[in-house]
Amino acid sequence: MSHSGAYTSENLPERKCLVSQDSGPKAGLIRFVTSPDGVVVPDILEKLPGRGYYVTANLHILEEAVKRRVFARGAKTQVSVPEDLIAQIDRQLARRVVDLVSIARKAGKAVTGFEKVKGWLAEGRAKVLLQASDGSARGKDKLWTPEGGRFFGCLTAQELGLAFGRGHAIHCALSGGKLSERVVHEAARLRGLREATKVA
Repeated sequence: MSHSGAYTSENLPERKCLVSQDSGPKAGLIRFVTSPDGVVVPDILEKLPGRGYYVTANLHILEEAVKRRVFARGAKTQVSVPEDLIAQIDRQLARRVVDLVSIARKAGKAVTGFEKVKGWLAEGRAKVLLQASDGSARGKDKLWTPEGGRFFGCLTAQELGLAFGRGHAIHCALSGGKLSERVVHEAARLRGLREATKVA
């Protein structure tokens, strides 16, 4: 089974990563602002006031940002970095993906359960496949990435279950549309934290 889910974008605003100094689509970075008391705050929804500065949504790059203390350069002042900053980002991104999938479910644009997901895939209705990272590989391998669609396996069964009001869920399919595009955007950033491969 070939799962691909890289986030691609065209004609989107670009920002420069504080660590790599590479410019890229804003969708692939995490925005930070400085609180009134000088603390670095992740702005996952990009709605907080103040000067924003960016770091690529990748675990190892974020770790490097903390280690090298680059946030002060972005903020143009001395700042305090919370010890759990990366954990905060992970929690907030996961919550964002779960919330968006929940909205999609309520709108009739997301289903869970092996048979329902398989049905949507077979009908060509599914555009995004989500599968729990801790689900059985044997069961997950029986499903496939939608043609021309996306796959993500960065949520746990418990997290995916939250989107459907149940204890856990292994498989989820989303239909197309703007809402699914938002799920792809946020899931791609979360995957950068949870499935990052360190580059030598």
